Amino acid sequence: MFSAIEICETMTQTQTATKKDLRVSLTFHNFSVETLKEFAQKIVKPYFHGNINEAIRSMMQKAIEEETIINHAMETNTTTI
Repeated sequence: MFSAIEICETMTQTQTATKKDLRVSLTFHNFSVETLKEFAQKIVKPYFHGNINEAIRSMMQKAIEEETIINHAMETNTTTI
């Protein structure tokens, strides 16, 4: 099985798939049932109408966007010092 990084690197190298074409299935290992239940009750059910796939996808996208903003801010701060 390939990691997400390996898949992305393969996509970049071969240019055979666009970002929207590639879909993956995720498996979580050693994940607490209680944490999953709490996530489903407190986040998925009220904010994503019970759609855990959409919740995870949305939260991953938000984390990526926030990381981009933070990196940009850090680069801006480093160049002004």
